[in-house]
Amino acid sequence: MDVKRARSPRAPADGEEDKRRPGWRGSGVRPEMVLVGFLITLPLLVFVFGGRWGSSSFPSSPPSGPKTVGRHVAAGAAGATPKSQKTVTIPKNVSAASTTSLSEDKLLGGLLSAAFDESSCQSRYKSNLYRKPSPFPLSPYLVQKLRKYEAYHKKCGPGTKRYRRAIKNLKAGRNVDNPECKYVVWFPCNGLGNRMLTIASTFLYALLTDRVLLMHVAAEQEGLFCEPFPGSSWVLPGDFPRNNPFSLNIDAPESYVNMLKNGVVRNDGGGGAPASSLPPYVYLHVEQFRLKLSDNVFCDEDQALLAKFNWMALKSDSYFAPALFLTPAFEAELARMFPQKEAVFHHLGRYLFHPTNRVWGIVRRYYEAYLARVDEKIGFQIRIFPEKPVKFENMYDQLVRCIREQRLLPELGAADADDGPANATAGGAGKVKAVLIASLYSGYYEKIRAMYYERPTKTGEVVAVFQPSHEEHQQYTSNEHNQKALAEIYLLSYCDKIAMSAWSTFGYVAYSFAGVKPWILLRPDWDKEVSPVACVRSTSVEPCLHSPPILGCRAKRDVDVAAVKPYVRHCEDVGFGLKLFDS
Repeated sequence: MDVKRARSPRAPADGEEDKRRPGWRGSGVRPEMVLVGFLITLPLLVFVFGGRWGSSSFPSSPPSGPKTVGRHVAAGAAGATPKSQKTVTIPKNVSAASTTSLSEDKLLGGLLSAAFDESSCQSRYKSNLYRKPSPFPLSPYLVQKLRKYEAYHKKCGPGTKRYRRAIKNLKAGRNVDNPECKYVVWFPCNGLGNRMLTIASTFLYALLTDRVLLMHVAAEQEGLFCEPFPGSSWVLPGDFPRNNPFSLNIDAPESYVNMLKNGVVRNDGGGGAPASSLPPYVYLHVEQFRLKLSDNVFCDEDQALLAKFNWMALKSDSYFAPALFLTPAFEAELARMFPQKEAVFHHLGRYLFHPTNRVWGIVRRYYEAYLARVDEKIGFQIRIFPEKPVKFENMYDQLVRCIREQRLLPELGAADADDGPANATAGGAGKVKAVLIASLYSGYYEKIRAMYYERPTKTGEVVAVFQPSHEEHQQYTSNEHNQKALAEIYLLSYCDKIAMSAWSTFGYVAYSFAGVKPWILLRPDWDKEVSPVACVRSTSVEPCLHSPPILGCRAKRDVDVAAVKPYVRHCEDVGFGLKLFDS
């Protein structure tokens, strides 16, 4: 490969870390020969070493900014007075829609509120400028619904008189009739991808049932996300009386299903009892159990009873938003909010999740250093699950088959072929494709990088391969690990094409943010080591619900809703799973 042809991305100039990178030149060095040597060797350094962050090269200190407030938010993030609008710089190879102003781009057509101080959470108004414009028009009704919710959250959120009154009733064991405010408290379960999907699902449930969403923020999740609601916080205060997530499990007596079994509550038509006669709170265990959601709460009679509880605790590891679309009581409202069904997480995720300045600094510096000046970005996300381990050689071969069959990367020429301009195909010469690999392991990066380092492409295009980190093991309870994971989710979401491992919630979040239909690397059958099909294209940008509920409600029979609902299909990677799509 003629490395002189590579247009190496230029490192950012506003961080001390840049001064320590190979090739950084201080202002006191002037001889022209040094400059010539620098320009000649820089492409070689980039393609030999790639873009990696680890213990020695992880982008260092974030921009100095406000101190952390509460447990995971930057000061001023909630409801500060907006400063005068500044000129927005569009990232180098991404352009705003020609018919849309920069101000409208920043607010995503009204999805985001303008009532924030931009400096307190820089990613809120900047991160989406690194992506292509959304392919999904925003429903005006959803915008109206979000502004209404923000006012409700501000009125009833932590620190308000109404919240204190609700907490007082909870501690006293009272569930009152006609409360001013009702709440759903989210508790964490499993890794970051699962958490983001379940937070979005719980928020959608809060929108549908007029509840305030509050989050139990564990130590490993602190400092990841900015506050999404102006003038208030979604963080559950530490003095909440039922603040032990380990006591919330499928056998908890407060579980809705167990209350039904034990005769504490009734949903059979005789449940017309007043709210004041019910327990002070209810717990929904919406976690997969034997590949089904364990609490069957998606029937009208269940929702009519659950609506009477002032307080609800919820723990889930599943993207249960599709199950809400199967609840008859919610269908009309959801149709107004999401005329395009496959845009649910795409819109809600971009509304809710904004990396704090520290995490955003990692994302921005890496993007500007390695991805900003390329012609196309292709992301590969590889996840090996312990319950179905796949040998490295088999997984790598499957990835290469997918790349070749779907033409995700340029075809390789002979090692001794002349890859000069005279032999390049029209339109290919001089173009640079960047491959971003997100994996716990470094082997995929090393082999793909070597492949394109040792041989030229037939088109004359240059392929640069990067991997931000390789942690070897997933560390659910490590805050630093989760910061890197969130940064890589965002970097992956800036790719033009994505191929990802089946079943991976990490990949689901990334491609849904991007609004890109991915190629899914299928799992081998349980009794096989190799998948005969390398990858398939997803029909939707929606995540998959791995464990759909048993529906049929009063009939208590399992119904294949994919056969009767026109906007639900079984997932490509999980045959019994469900996902929303638009035909």
